Amino acid sequence: MSNAPRPASDEAPRLVFVTGASGAGRLTAINALADLGFEAIDNLPLGLLDRLLAAGPLDQSMALGIDTRNRDFTADGIVAAVDRLDADDDHAVDLLYLDCRPEVLLRRFSETRRRHPMALEENPEIGIEREIELLAPVRARADILVDTSDLTPHDLRAELTRLFAGSDRAAPVLSVQSFSYKRGLPRGTDLVFDVRFLANPHWEADLRPLDGRDPGVADYVASDPRFQGFFDRVSDLVRWLLPAYIAEGKTYLTIGFGCTGGQHRSVAVAEMLASALGDEGWPVSVRHRELERRGLAAPARDERDGV
Repeated sequence: MSNAPRPASDEAPRLVFVTGASGAGRLTAINALADLGFEAIDNLPLGLLDRLLAAGPLDQSMALGIDTRNRDFTADGIVAAVDRLDADDDHAVDLLYLDCRPEVLLRRFSETRRRHPMALEENPEIGIEREIELLAPVRARADILVDTSDLTPHDLRAELTRLFAGSDRAAPVLSVQSFSYKRGLPRGTDLVFDVRFLANPHWEADLRPLDGRDPGVADYVASDPRFQGFFDRVSDLVRWLLPAYIAEGKTYLTIGFGCTGGQHRSVAVAEMLASALGDEGWPVSVRHRELERRGLAAPARDERDGV
């Protein structure tokens, strides 16, 4: 769940406090906001806040990460600071709270074998309970609540881009993704295309261990007589829709291609469309969900911006 941040004028840079339960994705959020042009400071002691802001008016938006591990952390202190700054016309203030279900937080701590900061010598479950109780007033005060329970780091970045990129972008950021229908549709996909009708490289012994990024696999997929007509129509549809999305103020557009295993056909077509749009100057990122799950590809952060 998330709420839209309040609009900030050009004369009032946004000041975003980023907090939430340990393991809910605060560091990912801070990095995502930094990529959006925010001046990002993590683990800021509240006692230094006034000195930071006294240095002069903000000339760019700022994201401040607040952690329960800070020595002067108090929930009431955060709420009071946000309320005080919120009354100041010099800032457009948002309190961003990253929420997460306790069982998901416990699983994340178990998978990483990290100790919970509020239960260093105890079971992480105890620390999670303590922290959620401590942060209850902050969660209640939050202007923006993002539940990360079912989000990957990439999904969280996409959500924050949607919330904070602003409406003055020249074009939406395009994300082209591949996936397997066996695992369901990717979260937040705007346009989805099924490419299971194309010839499947899985049935070719020499292509089976490869994926759609391999030139041999891509050539095999493109050799299907139905491919070119499909690809041309999809490309034309995306190009036709983009001006409408820009006029609507949409800042992020996700296009998904699905096949049976998410390894060959969907990967190849996603790569081809991302390359074609990138060659035309559109900012495009590409990711392959099933390859990432298998450790064969990291979530793509580079944008194909016509270079």
